[in-house]
Amino acid sequence: MPDYHDDLRLAHVLADAADATTMERFKALDLKVETKPDMTPVSEADKAAEELIRGHLQRARPRDAVLGEEYGIEGSGPRRWVIDPIDGTKNYVRGVPVWATLIALMEAGEGGYQPVVGVVSAPALGRRWWAAKGHGAFTGRSLTSASRIHVSGVGKLADASFAYSSLSGWEEQGRLDGFLDLTRQVWRTRAYGDFWPYMMVAEGSVDLCAEPELSLWDMAANAIVVTEAGGTFTGLDGRPGPHSGNAAASNGLLHDELLGYLNPGH
Repeated sequence: MPDYHDDLRLAHVLADAADATTMERFKALDLKVETKPDMTPVSEADKAAEELIRGHLQRARPRDAVLGEEYGIEGSGPRRWVIDPIDGTKNYVRGVPVWATLIALMEAGEGGYQPVVGVVSAPALGRRWWAAKGHGAFTGRSLTSASRIHVSGVGKLADASFAYSSLSGWEEQGRLDGFLDLTRQVWRTRAYGDFWPYMMVAEGSVDLCAEPELSLWDMAANAIVVTEAGGTFTGLDGRPGPHSGNAAASNGLLHDELLGYLNPGH
């Protein structure tokens, strides 16, 4: 089994560099924010962080391809770095500390590219999570100062904590009724949003989470952290991994029930 240690170490270096850039501009009064064609915001910090990461990768891994939210795909080959420079830009531009840089390495395999390394760094929260295929999931300040994480053992919806991002996306897709039915069955619901629910599933502090519409860069790093923590990460269609355009993550024990509510045709 490949150990991916060098790739994981590089991902931490990339995250350190991105954290320095994003934190420097966080809550800056003169932060420049534009609106993209899909009406979502992008800040100068998103662009700067992605440019920085791409520059590092060009030097350290010139043969690897890079896919990023702001600048698209560059290069080709069996290895592909997937970057979301700031996941949670709307929080970032409003001064809410719940945002993160997501860095994943994907390798070509059966069923397409699959994540083998993931780092999720949330500097304003003072948190970082990471995983490498076959080596477990961890949280801590650095590779040398870390503790292993694992999903919860909650086996009943009535005892489960369910996290989500918003209601509007579920309504737009005609899935709101199933979503609301699920919220009535669980012990607790909270809209933490973006990357954070997936990390809480991995840590065992939340048992289920789902989002109706996502891009690959929103999911690749989260997927490997959840699965290496012992959880299950699929699309709403039940397909494993981050390729379905939406996501459902759980401790594994509750996954079929989660999909049953959110994708009745599953």
